[in-house]
Amino acid sequence: MKEKIFVSGYACEPGLGSEIGVGWHWVLEMSKYFELWVLTRESNRHTIEPWIAEHPEYSGIHFLYYDWPRWARFWKKGLRGVRTYYNIWQICTNGIVKRTMQENDIEIFHHLTYGNVLWKVSSYGRTRFFVWGPVGGLETVPAEYSSFYDRRSRLIEKLRRFVVRMTKWNRGFLRNCKHADLILCKTEITRSRIPARYADKAIPFTDVAADVVPQSRISGNGSGVTRYITVGRLDAWRGFDLAIEAIADAAQKNPAVRLIIVGDGPDKIRLKKIVAERGLGEIVFFAGKVSMEGYRKLMQESDVVVNAALKEGAVTVSFDTMASGKPLICLDTTGYTRYFTNEYAILIPRVGRQEVVRRMADAMLRLTDPVQREQLGRNALEASSRFSWENHGKEIRDAITAAYTSYSTK
Repeated sequence: MKEKIFVSGYACEPGLGSEIGVGWHWVLEMSKYFELWVLTRESNRHTIEPWIAEHPEYSGIHFLYYDWPRWARFWKKGLRGVRTYYNIWQICTNGIVKRTMQENDIEIFHHLTYGNVLWKVSSYGRTRFFVWGPVGGLETVPAEYSSFYDRRSRLIEKLRRFVVRMTKWNRGFLRNCKHADLILCKTEITRSRIPARYADKAIPFTDVAADVVPQSRISGNGSGVTRYITVGRLDAWRGFDLAIEAIADAAQKNPAVRLIIVGDGPDKIRLKKIVAERGLGEIVFFAGKVSMEGYRKLMQESDVVVNAALKEGAVTVSFDTMASGKPLICLDTTGYTRYFTNEYAILIPRVGRQEVVRRMADAMLRLTDPVQREQLGRNALEASSRFSWENHGKEIRDAITAAYTSYSTK
């Protein structure tokens, strides 16, 4: 008989990327080993239920839905107001968590998404056997980099650094650390912030894995132009400006390079201004926000993936890189990059800003060589099987089972 788990998955929906897609993958993999009750937003029902109908092997998952009526959350638009509404949602659903767990004799509560250590979790759920994570959110951007941001983004990073310094006195964070029986930490930075008296409950555990990409293709488009792609919400901390500056430097030595930026967000105006001021209109292209199918198509058509994020968070695309058979250039932020090696990725230490741009440009020039791209691409494709969702699901099973077995035998 499968162990029963109640999963709080505010962000959990099929066919999407980012944390909402990660939440969905976790639920699917966990359902192979546990009987799940998954609480998510009512707004996710319209995609979840048709998907389950088409994949009856997952019909054993018990989905529960909750949202405020649309008229009562008129003020929440996209990411605007998301944290406020998320906290309200956690308070309003606490009764659902309690009733469902009691009626079905569920002992394990897993807070899955959102995975920010400073955000609220169910007050009832954390009184049971409490699995928390994977969680993160304590990574910051050095001032040397944020000084190049616009005023709003500089202020956000200053505030973030202050909030992180105050974590040791954050009552909600400390309460969750105390009650959690297993803390899954996305990064070593997060794990290092767990108070010493609770550190034995915290383990490093990435939230993502390599997705299966249809028709994975080894790098090499045959056009003579090397196409680099960088993907994500256009936030300043994701380092798109570093990639733009690097491609500009690389183009001075090899004009047959192009950079495609996929995504939309608040930093778009600044990034487009950089491109215009440096006369890069024929080298750097903005694809905007695309569908999952569009994203996969652009990945397939590109030769090299660049992830210049300055902290953890922009992880999914790096794992997708392996499944697409592409070499990866990324900043080594000592978190998820622990899974990557120079056999299929070029890791750039997060040192001084100018040095990072220089090394990134050198990496781009190195990968204009089709032989190098071919070798790294093949290595990436071979590595993807080790980091598949199927294998990650077994790791999730083992981590939860080991912790619960230890708890049950005390």
